[in-house]
Amino acid sequence: MQDNRYDVIVVGAGFAGLACARELASGGFRVCVIDRKHDLGERLHTTGVLVKEACESPLLDGLPAALVRAVPHIRLYAPNLRSVRLGAKDYRFYTTDTPALMRWMGEQARAAGIDLRLGRAFRDAVRTARGWHVPGIGHARFLVGADGARSRVAERMGLGRARQFLYGVEHEFDGVALREPDALHCFLSKRFAPGYLGWVAQTPTGVQAGLAVRHHAGTRSPPDIEGFLRHVAPMTGLPGGRRPDSIRAGLIPCGGPVQPWQRDGVLLAGDAAGMVSPLSAGGIHAGLRHGATIGRMLAHRLQDDAMPMPPATPAVPAFAFKRMLRWAFDHAQFDAPVNLLLTARPMRRMVEQLCFHRRGGPMPDPERAD
Repeated sequence: MQDNRYDVIVVGAGFAGLACARELASGGFRVCVIDRKHDLGERLHTTGVLVKEACESPLLDGLPAALVRAVPHIRLYAPNLRSVRLGAKDYRFYTTDTPALMRWMGEQARAAGIDLRLGRAFRDAVRTARGWHVPGIGHARFLVGADGARSRVAERMGLGRARQFLYGVEHEFDGVALREPDALHCFLSKRFAPGYLGWVAQTPTGVQAGLAVRHHAGTRSPPDIEGFLRHVAPMTGLPGGRRPDSIRAGLIPCGGPVQPWQRDGVLLAGDAAGMVSPLSAGGIHAGLRHGATIGRMLAHRLQDDAMPMPPATPAVPAFAFKRMLRWAFDHAQFDAPVNLLLTARPMRRMVEQLCFHRRGGPMPDPERAD
């Protein structure tokens, strides 16, 4: 009979959950990761666009080159489709074959000795004298909820829950090439993307195009991605009328860290903890960092029973400036000023700070659409 006692059970085999598990496994601790999906490449809620820092994470060490594509520039479009091309020396974004990336990460987790159980949904956990019992899975000293924006662990265990969201939808087109494949095309438009933006990017297998909008409780109408794609087709070269080969959609938390994020040996990580940029909705790098931090914190705690759990959130990205910009997106987004100010230095500097950590600048524009 298989021993079902672990040091930590992690719910959710996404970036944060697997980063947490890998940190623990590298310290010799017994870790079980469960996920309701039978295939880590199915029903994805992430674009899979990686910043340079995410690719440098130990979790992605050895990532096959065929799964990523370097994108060195951003082309930022105003609502009237005028644009400016931005970039930074030695800085790259990376698009991915996201389903294949998630499957590869699962294989790496198993190779590291992690007990990865797919097709196992978390329903509840029972407090025991030495930790937690997850029915059908086993016993563990600690339980980590890395199960996304609508975390069931947070709900069942009485922890903080995300309350503010963007709603994103993305279409994938296999075998399609953009007119300008070395740029991440970002579109500001209150008409199509109120509260956020639209994007189009070349991937290792084709093109991904998406929209995210501010989500309001009770809203039923999805983003008009078909209208958006028709609108931007002249700028991107996307073929009109083609049906997507795959679609993904879901909620993205944008309210910042939740409170409380841990209690009685249960901790939240990644999207479940609100570790997503309030403005850019970038959650992969933050999830990797936060998950690894939680893993290291638990490893220290498991090594020393006398060590108390820290009372506050461990090191996370600073979100104050981005929260201010999130408020502006929600309450003061107008197309006319963006049309006028897109190429102005203050607008460029704001984008550079957000995307390139102040290292960016205007780039030579071979097609000069502005």
